[in-house]
Amino acid sequence: MKYESQLIAKPYFIFAMILFAGQVIFGLLMGLQYLNGDAGFPYIPFNAARMVHTNLLIVWMLFGFMGASYYLVPEEAETELYSPVLAKITFWVFVVAGVATILGYLLVPYAELARITKNELFPTMGREFLEQPTITKIGIVLVCLSFVFNIAMTILKGRKTVINMVLITGLAGLALFYLFSFYNPDSLTMDKYFWWFVVHLWVEGVWELILGALLAFVLIKVTGVDREHIEKWLYVIIAMALISGLIGMGHHYFWVGPPRYWLWMGSFFSALEPVPFFMMVLFAFKMVKERRREHGNKIATTWAQGTAVMAFLGAGVWGFLHTLAPVNYYTHGTQLTAAHGHLAFFGAYAMVVMCMISYSMPVMNGRPQGNSAQAQKVERWGFWLMCIGMLGITFALTAAGIWQVALQRIPDAGEALSFMATQDAIAPFYVARLLFGLLFAAGVITYFASFVVANRGAKQTSSEGLTEQTA
Repeated sequence: MKYESQLIAKPYFIFAMILFAGQVIFGLLMGLQYLNGDAGFPYIPFNAARMVHTNLLIVWMLFGFMGASYYLVPEEAETELYSPVLAKITFWVFVVAGVATILGYLLVPYAELARITKNELFPTMGREFLEQPTITKIGIVLVCLSFVFNIAMTILKGRKTVINMVLITGLAGLALFYLFSFYNPDSLTMDKYFWWFVVHLWVEGVWELILGALLAFVLIKVTGVDREHIEKWLYVIIAMALISGLIGMGHHYFWVGPPRYWLWMGSFFSALEPVPFFMMVLFAFKMVKERRREHGNKIATTWAQGTAVMAFLGAGVWGFLHTLAPVNYYTHGTQLTAAHGHLAFFGAYAMVVMCMISYSMPVMNGRPQGNSAQAQKVERWGFWLMCIGMLGITFALTAAGIWQVALQRIPDAGEALSFMATQDAIAPFYVARLLFGLLFAAGVITYFASFVVANRGAKQTSSEGLTEQTA
């Protein structure tokens, strides 16, 4: 580790993984509730479980991005972090705000939570993914601003690289677009129009810049390929991601009331969105093929390549399957959307965070060439269990969505099944989804276990070294 302040990343990564585990637990509970609606009731009803599941996803991603940035930026800028103290304060403020909000979802009825937090003074609650109380939203803004300020000041006083500039652009966009969560107009069309400024422009816009920067950093470290070569690829990938992603937001505007031209613009530009993800696959595998050194941390290389492939499948292929307006007319709001969402979030963002953790945690623990071969073997098992489990979840939801369309959307009104009758008909796919969810959870446990194996191996090696010195 080149700079002491890079250690700031460690608590961010650890807490991100704790929240990730919580998200998986609530995901399994929801999978069970799809089969038995009374599971967990009245203590954790489905609406509360869903809020916790999706909000944990958002928060642990943010913790992961923050940890990755605190590790990456000092090394890229070749200087210590501007303010380690501010980074520690930011961490604890975010932890307290996040935990308090999740406990509020679980312990208090949502309407009561809105009353307690004085939502009537500045109403922002009650919208999907943006359920946080207004006071929590204000806290998130302050956390993001202090974080972006710390990163920006570090970059300004140090070396300016393409990776750092792409990363800070993505982080600044993350903070900027979250401000639209405070806009809550009376018109449902206007509400949905600007709601996507947060949801879409995060996950299909500025987050892709963060993904590209993190992936490029890891590939430079594990392959030894010239920085200039990797940066050229990064420029092209990011340009294509922004060109397709920003206007591609129109595929969310098909059926919520905006002008008809979004049917064409949304279809055309969102159909281009798989292109940057396919380029990312070529990028990752080409850099590994052209590598100039064999880095000891082989599992980090596996994560980098896996991130590119799974992101292409989830965000690219499964996104394209239902992005054209004539197809989306039948598929929007079905389990096909859930299939795309699960694989895209996992492949593009969860995996790149775990890729950064896989590379940087051994370095922060004094093992610059990676964990032991045994620990990497265990981590590789975790990698494949998670990937296979998520692909299984995706295929199960895809089959459920196709059958849902066939039963509920395509037939004439008199012949179509009702929503609840359709849900009963596709229940076997929910069973498969739950089983693959358990496989995914086993992968998460195995991934965590790899770090225990690594630490035990390091302690054993250290003890043996001391014994030899004493002898």
